[in-house]
Amino acid sequence: MILSTKVYKKLLQVPKGKVTTYGELAKAVGLKNGQRTVGAIMRNNPFPVIVPCHRVVKSDGKIGGYVYGERVKSRMLANEGINVKDGKIIDFDKEKFCF
Repeated sequence: MILSTKVYKKLLQVPKGKVTTYGELAKAVGLKNGQRTVGAIMRNNPFPVIVPCHRVVKSDGKIGGYVYGERVKSRMLANEGINVKDGKIIDFDKEKFCF
């Protein structure tokens, strides 16, 4: 299976109202220290709303980039019940999904 397909399929397991990190997603598909690779895969996501790459954030709780911009990413997360302030998830540990 193509790596990007494997990553996208794993990401589909993250439920609405939760986020995961680039590093957690990398580990979940067997990539040791693959957070940058996952970031590149998210950046090239051909279906950014269907495959919810907006639910992938940095390990420090900062939301990181998004194809439609960080403002849109913040809004999408807020619509799912995740509180974001100044580009960072409030109560990050509570919102984090681990595989």
